[in-house]
Amino acid sequence: MEDHNRKHFPPPAKDLTKAIGVIEDMTEDALVPDITGRTDRENLPVIFGAGGPLLKQFDQSAASSRKGSQAPTPPRSVVGIGNKVAKPDYSEAKIVLAMVGLPARGKSYLSNKLMRYLKWLEYDVQVFNVGQLRRSRAKQKALQSGIREDHTSDYFSHNNVEATRAREKLSEDSLEMLINWLKKGGNVGIHDATNSTRRRRATIEERVKQEKGIQVIFLESVCNDPAVIAANIALKVSSGDPDYKDLPKEVAERDFIRRIKEYEAVYETITEPHLSYLRITDVGNEVTLSRINGYLQSRIAFYLMNLHVKPRNIFMSRHGESQFNVEGKIGGDAPLSPRGMEYARALPDLIRKHVGDAPLTVWTSTLQRTIQTAQDLPYPKLTWKSLDELDAGVCDAMTYEEIELAYPEDFANRDEDKFNYRYRGGESYRDVVVRLEPVIMELERQENILIVGHQAILRCLYAYFHDLSQVDLPYIKIPLHTVIKLTPKAYGCDEERYTLPIGAVDTHRPKPKAPQVSLPHANSGREYYANDV
Repeated sequence: MEDHNRKHFPPPAKDLTKAIGVIEDMTEDALVPDITGRTDRENLPVIFGAGGPLLKQFDQSAASSRKGSQAPTPPRSVVGIGNKVAKPDYSEAKIVLAMVGLPARGKSYLSNKLMRYLKWLEYDVQVFNVGQLRRSRAKQKALQSGIREDHTSDYFSHNNVEATRAREKLSEDSLEMLINWLKKGGNVGIHDATNSTRRRRATIEERVKQEKGIQVIFLESVCNDPAVIAANIALKVSSGDPDYKDLPKEVAERDFIRRIKEYEAVYETITEPHLSYLRITDVGNEVTLSRINGYLQSRIAFYLMNLHVKPRNIFMSRHGESQFNVEGKIGGDAPLSPRGMEYARALPDLIRKHVGDAPLTVWTSTLQRTIQTAQDLPYPKLTWKSLDELDAGVCDAMTYEEIELAYPEDFANRDEDKFNYRYRGGESYRDVVVRLEPVIMELERQENILIVGHQAILRCLYAYFHDLSQVDLPYIKIPLHTVIKLTPKAYGCDEERYTLPIGAVDTHRPKPKAPQVSLPHANSGREYYANDV
């Protein structure tokens, strides 16, 4: 009998499973299944989709309005710019999220995506990967004693009593590390392992019950497409996994298939009626929820329901140089400068060169400088108020020199903590992250997107895809007249930048008395070793 708390979402499309072959590492095109038609995701929840009712409501009410919405008192009576916005108190949020699934089913993809999303929202999140712990301890043992453990398929056999005991100990140790980390202040600890039997899940459940205030939910990742699984296996053994170091590819593949069969022999899908769990089939093709309660658990579930793994690119470009950029003023709704208009005319050719015949949608803010920049692009366009630039409040249309002269103390304080500092009558970077959350949800649902936006907005989105800290976020360099191409991968994001030879002012202000934030190296590879052993 179905649990009355369980929610089941039917599959939206038949061809989405064709995409999951890219989840381990999409860099090797020869190993990715052929994908041609567009995926119809219209049956997925769309309450926050572009044009959806709740997104419209959010866009109209939650985002700060632009110029014309002044501080409640005249600027001359304002003593300072504003104040610091306190970080949300997430101290009571304590969750063990235990992954469930056979090897090569996308567990690590889901856990790493979820970690990046929650960290962007300022939750303290960490993945505790049992496979990384196993390899790290084996490496340490080999260095200390010269004994190299055999981690081929025989090690994962349920009939191998000694190895089974060792694997259970690794899982238990990883869970203990996770719980200790939560007790020191963490919010969500992800136990990335197969956890593929009722007995293993019961062990996790009983251990977590001993800790006051910590909840456990299980996330099962299922893949039913044999061709996709085969592609994942090929990627697994060709991407540097130390378990198959120095082995020929064909030998490694055969062994990994045997490893999967060992797990299949004892695998038990989640049917325990009392557990809190999510089951994700083919990364978003089908979602089952049972006993998901509370704000954070619901937030996790909603995010995971919006994911897909179809190959795509996200292009980002600031608007062309504006008249306010030339004059050194912030905010406002100024038109493009002559050089900005030149960039707008050159942008379509650059985008066509890198998109080809693939479908693309253009997103802009409601401000005229982004709309002007996108006006010649031959693609469907959506306008989002959520993409409007950070609201500078009473400092709107002022130069930094004017702000420093009028509000010297607050000007210095904002430089000290730029992420948290809120302009009087305006916003902080933290406020912008909050209003961009529905944009992130929609970005995860979509395929190829070009965002023509603003410096602060693109910094926040860029930080999400590259997992950058709140401290670094306000100082990311997003120059004018440059297109940034991001290609999401299983364990990171690849990046390319294309700068057009059209001059523009440099609006970047580095953090005073601090080294410039360096851009992340394009690295979508998987980590195979744990930091703690």
